[in-house]
Amino acid sequence: MTGLRVGLLGGSFNPAHAGHLHLSLAALAALRLDRVVWLVSPQNPLKPPAGMAPFERRLAEARAIAAHPRIEVSDIERHLGTRYSVDTIEALCRRRPAWRYVWLIGADILAELPRWHRWQHIFELVPVAIFDRPTYARIALAGPAARRFGRYRVRHPAALAARRPPAWCFVRGPTHPASATEIRRRGTWAA
Repeated sequence: MTGLRVGLLGGSFNPAHAGHLHLSLAALAALRLDRVVWLVSPQNPLKPPAGMAPFERRLAEARAIAAHPRIEVSDIERHLGTRYSVDTIEALCRRRPAWRYVWLIGADILAELPRWHRWQHIFELVPVAIFDRPTYARIALAGPAARRFGRYRVRHPAALAARRPPAWCFVRGPTHPASATEIRRRGTWAA
């Protein structure tokens, strides 16, 4: 297959939840993607290993939650040995240069993006779609990442995958209240 439009949703998925599925379905529709791939991270370098469920458990839970024909759950980061999102994206772009990748993140991630390793290079590699999250939109859109790449903002999400990077959009729409932090706090997911 060539020319696929593929959304990449990275994360610890500790645990995967309905909010991840909600974002993925919204991305398929709003960005007119062919598929979304969940990249389950063996260990997020910004999060402590304490409290992290074993990788196999997180991967299995993600597969159970993502039960949709156009959503794939991948352990490619473990096989590539990549630690940072930017390195994973670079490797995927080399493997499938004809595919049109879009990096999918929530507004909460946009707000913290300047803490990421080589975060600006992600915007240079692939278009980025930022999805509204309760209470984060204003902070994220006023933050350093949105300001740094402000002139590359695309107003129509359906056009994003066809754009050459840097390009990004903010996708508004119904949000989902699920939060992995809250699920862990309630004790319904124990590492």
